[in-house]
Amino acid sequence: MPNDTQCFFVSDLHGRQAHYRKLFDAIKDWQPSLVFLGGDLLPATFSSPQTTEHQQFDFIDHLLCSGFDEVRKSLGAKYPRVYLILGNDDLRSDEARICEGARDGLWEYIHESQVQFQEYSIWGYSYVPPTPFILKDWERYDVSRHLDPGCIHPEEGWHSQPPVPSDLKYKTISKDLEALAGASNMEKAIFLFHTPPYQTNLDRVANDGKMIDHVPLDLHIGSIAVRRFIESRQPYITLHGHVHESARIMGSWKDRIGRTFMLSAAHDGPELALIRFSLETPEAAVRDLL
Repeated sequence: MPNDTQCFFVSDLHGRQAHYRKLFDAIKDWQPSLVFLGGDLLPATFSSPQTTEHQQFDFIDHLLCSGFDEVRKSLGAKYPRVYLILGNDDLRSDEARICEGARDGLWEYIHESQVQFQEYSIWGYSYVPPTPFILKDWERYDVSRHLDPGCIHPEEGWHSQPPVPSDLKYKTISKDLEALAGASNMEKAIFLFHTPPYQTNLDRVANDGKMIDHVPLDLHIGSIAVRRFIESRQPYITLHGHVHESARIMGSWKDRIGRTFMLSAAHDGPELALIRFSLETPEAAVRDLL
C-alpha cells in the first residue's frame, strides 16, 4: 500500500563491498523510510591487531561513510532514517568511528539505546551468547555463566579494547535486556538484535552429528534470554542476524512468537539478502537475494 512505511533490513555483510553497493543502489531505487543494519558489518580482520585499525578505518571512511553520504546526496530530503548496531565479528575499537558517522547524520547508532520514529520505539542490542570464536568484544553470558561445549568464556578471549572485568563475569544478556527495556510499553517496539532467539527458525546451525568430549553440540545457538524476553514482553517486531545457515536449513528466514514478528537477514549464499517489510504489515515481509 502506498501509505505503508517501507523498511529495509540487512545483516552480516562482513565488509563485502559488492553487497554494500547493491544496498546503496536498492535504497536509491526503492527509497525506503527506514533502513536497519543488524551487525557484523565490517571486514573480519581482527586476527592482525597491528594492521586492523588502518584497515577498518579505511573501510569505514571510504566505503561505509562515503557510500551512505553519496546516497544522502542523491536522495536529499528522501534519505531514510538508518539504524545501525555492530555484531560479534566487529571490533569494539571501531565503535568510536561508527559514532562519528552518527554525529555526521549518516545513521543512528542504537546499541543499548532507544530512539523514536513516529509512534514506534526502536531499540538496539549487539551482544550474543558465548561462541567458539576468540574475539569477545560483543559477547555476554546469556542467562547464567553456563557455557555450551566448544565455546570460550568471554573472560578468556581477545578484546580490541580493555573490558571491565566485572562486566565480563557478572553481566548477562538477560540482565541487560531487563535494564534496557525497563517498564516501557512494547506494543509498538522494534528491536534490532544481532543474536536470534533460541530454538526458532532463525538460530539453527549445521552441528548435526558433531560432538565434543562425547557431548552432542546443540543444533540451536540463539539466545535463551532474547527468547524469554520476546515471550514475556512481546515486542511488535524483532530483527536478527548472526546465524548465516539457519534460513537454508530451516527453509524460513522468519518466525513468530505470540504477537511478535521475527525476521532474520543472515544468509550463507553469495547474494545480499535484503529483507523488505512495512511497519504496518510486517507479516507480508519479503526477502530479495540480490
